[in-house]
Amino acid sequence: MKLALRTVRVVQIAMLVSVGIYVVVGEVVRLPSTAPPSFLYAASVASIAVVGALMVVRRTLVLQSEVGLRHQPEDPAILARWRMGYVVTYALCEILALVGLTLRLVGFSLDQVWPYYAGGFVLMLLFWPKLSRAEQETESLSA
Repeated sequence: MKLALRTVRVVQIAMLVSVGIYVVVGEVVRLPSTAPPSFLYAASVASIAVVGALMVVRRTLVLQSEVGLRHQPEDPAILARWRMGYVVTYALCEILALVGLTLRLVGFSLDQVWPYYAGGFVLMLLFWPKLSRAEQETESLSA
């Protein structure tokens, strides 16, 4: 479990750093606006769909796997599903930030795209992987 947790945290931190890189790239590579305003609305609808998919992935992969891990903490199949759930969750959060970068690159202002960057970043922070209570107690007893 500790190795899987560490792997997920490394992936999460790498993706958080990449969101910061997207902001920097978006500010350095400024292009004149070529997209119609309706492009921003379409991106908003797509982002809402991504957040919906994110909630479904969390419920079906991560939360159900956490229940299984409480009963069998070292089961490799449940652990793999838990790890995959977190990676897919972070990938969906990353898509939000990439939508912001795309909008910035087609010419929208930072005021218009910062919610996409912030949304991806904050959701990744909110879904920080944790050890279960039983694992935390065992870890504190062994320390």
